[in-house]
Amino acid sequence: MKTVWTVDDDEEMNRAIGLMLKLLDCEVMAFHTVRAAAQMIVSGRKPDLLILDINMPEVTGLDMVEFLRRRPDTKDLPIVMLSSETADVTVDQAMQLGADSYVTKPVTLEELEKAMSAAFDKRLQT
Repeated sequence: MKTVWTVDDDEEMNRAIGLMLKLLDCEVMAFHTVRAAAQMIVSGRKPDLLILDINMPEVTGLDMVEFLRRRPDTKDLPIVMLSSETADVTVDQAMQLGADSYVTKPVTLEELEKAMSAAFDKRLQT
């Protein structure tokens, strides 16, 4: 069973994504701030995959991707960006910073599963 962390300040979105992930046989941990997830990682815990919103208060999802890619212990962590941002420039920036796949809200179970598979596949190739 894969462990997946979701980071989104919208409680309803975290709950909906969590339910989808459980249908995909994943163990889920939800965070409402980037700082909370980062603190857990710094303490030595990490998921098999991270699903991260871009627009977050204080610290953005893009900041988190950059932080994770600079750390030796998380540089290969699969990351799926899940955001309402659809602008090509935002998607390109997320991918350039190190996100493995990008999916827009609202997301279907099939889209989420495809994005997760793409992220895992990309990291297996590196």
